[in-house]
Amino acid sequence: MAVEQFARAGGGAVRAEPGPQGVQEHLTLLVFQVRDAAQGPGRQPLGQPRAGDDQRLGQPIVELAAYRSWDIGAAKLTDPPDVDAVVHCAASATDTGVAREVWRTNLLGTHHVLATFPDCRFVHVSSASVYDPYRPTVRAKEQEAPVEKYLNAYAAAKAAAEQLVLAIARDAVVLRPHAVYGAGDTTLLPRLLENLRGTRLLVPGTGRVLVSMTEVDGLARACLLAATTEPGWPSVFNIADSAPVPIDWALRGLLASAGVPVRPVYVPARVLAPLARVFPGGRLNRYVISQFAMERTLDITAAIDRLGYRPAPTSFPAR
Repeated sequence: MAVEQFARAGGGAVRAEPGPQGVQEHLTLLVFQVRDAAQGPGRQPLGQPRAGDDQRLGQPIVELAAYRSWDIGAAKLTDPPDVDAVVHCAASATDTGVAREVWRTNLLGTHHVLATFPDCRFVHVSSASVYDPYRPTVRAKEQEAPVEKYLNAYAAAKAAAEQLVLAIARDAVVLRPHAVYGAGDTTLLPRLLENLRGTRLLVPGTGRVLVSMTEVDGLARACLLAATTEPGWPSVFNIADSAPVPIDWALRGLLASAGVPVRPVYVPARVLAPLARVFPGGRLNRYVISQFAMERTLDITAAIDRLGYRPAPTSFPAR
C-alpha cells in the first residue's frame, strides 16, 4: 500500500511476522499521528498517497517509515507508539492454508491489535469474501454480510474479525475491498500465475461474469479517508473501482500488464466442482470456483457519499 503520507505525518509500519506455518501474506500494519498542533486536536487530512511507493513484501514500503517486527497472533505490543490512527491490514490471505493459523492471524491477531491500540481510530481492512459464497454477489450492499456459512477459514475468520472490531473498538471503520491489484501485488497475480499450464491459464466459469476490482492506490486513499473523516454509523464500506468489469477482460489486462504471454482457458464450474470436493486443498478449490464462476460486484455508494471516496476506472498499466 502507498504509505508515504502516513510516514510524513509521523507514522510508521509494524511488520507482522509469519506464524509457525508461515502462511501470512499481507503483513503490514500502519500507524500514524497528526503533528500539526496548530490545527487543534483530532485527525487532519494528510494528502494523497503517491502511486509507486509500494514495494515487494519483505522490503521497506517507504524509506521514511520506521519498522518493527510483531507476530500479531502471539500477543499485543507491550510498548506501542502513541498514535491517532491505526490501519490494520495484516492478515493471512490464503484459501488453502492451515485453518488454525488463519484464525490465529486473522481473528486472534486482530484482537491483539485492538488491545494494543484501544483509544485511536481503528481502520480495519477486511475483504469482500465476507459476502455469501454460495450465490452471486450482485452490487452487494454492506448490510448483506456477514452470513452464516463460508467455504474456507479465510472468509470465516475475516467475517469474525469484522464483528470483533465493530463490537470492541470505540472508533472503528471497516473497509471491504475485492480483488486488490496494482503495484507490489503479492497475492492476486502470483496466484493466477500458479495456475498456468504452458501458455494457458485455467479459470473456472465462462469469463463473462462481472467482477469489482480494487486498485491498490484507491484502497490507500480509502484508508486515509477512513482514518481522517467522521463517516458516522454504520461504519462499514465496500471499496472498489468505479465500475465492474468482465472477468475475462480483467484477467487479460492483468496478464498483459505483467508481460505474461498467456491466455485464459475457461472450464465450466460443473466440471470442476466434483474435483474440488475430492481435492479441497487444490488450486481450483470450491472458494476459487465461487470467486470466478459467479458475479462478484459491490455497491460502493456508501463510500462515495459518506467517506468522500472517489474511485477510478479499472486499468492495468504496463509494469
